[in-house]
Amino acid sequence: MLATRNAHKAEELSRLLGGGAVVASLEAFPEFPETIEDRPTLEGNAEKKAVEAAIACGVWALADDTGLEVDALSGAPGVLSARWAGPGRTDADNCAKLERELSGVPVDRRQARFRTVMALSDPLGRVERVEGRLEGSIALRPRGLGGFGYDPLFVLPDGRTLAELTADEKNAVSHRGKAFRLILPRLKTVLQAAAPL
Repeated sequence: MLATRNAHKAEELSRLLGGGAVVASLEAFPEFPETIEDRPTLEGNAEKKAVEAAIACGVWALADDTGLEVDALSGAPGVLSARWAGPGRTDADNCAKLERELSGVPVDRRQARFRTVMALSDPLGRVERVEGRLEGSIALRPRGLGGFGYDPLFVLPDGRTLAELTADEKNAVSHRGKAFRLILPRLKTVLQAAAPL
């Protein structure tokens, strides 16, 4: 089970696993409450989401937490990336805040990275963890129409923003894609062990 209510993430993981595997999201467990992401690190939030879901639902659970870390901002927004502009704010609000915070910072001092931490928990709460990173920098202004979050501002080494990539191009290089590929061998082992004879 993927410890999220995002059906798109569950579909993506099912495709990556291949072989007709189907991954259930938390939508299959409506009685399970939303996990409060109150840990100070990506690692802590990913583990908390995975463990709570695995123990409550009695199944293996995978969860992730992702953050953008900007060197000129001492690593901010980091663990607060999704809600940096405040509760209920949009991706556009977060991007606008990032632009304001970096106003006047020259191009050569805008290094940044995305980090995705994925945690896999068994039904007893024992956790394994992997991390995917994507290095880049922050653009002076948004570019591109694809992606979500900070993608229009995140510049890859080839000069394109994540929002200028196709979905397949993004999946091939992204922090989340890297983390998925690292955890896939373990997920396949878990699925094979759970498969009926």
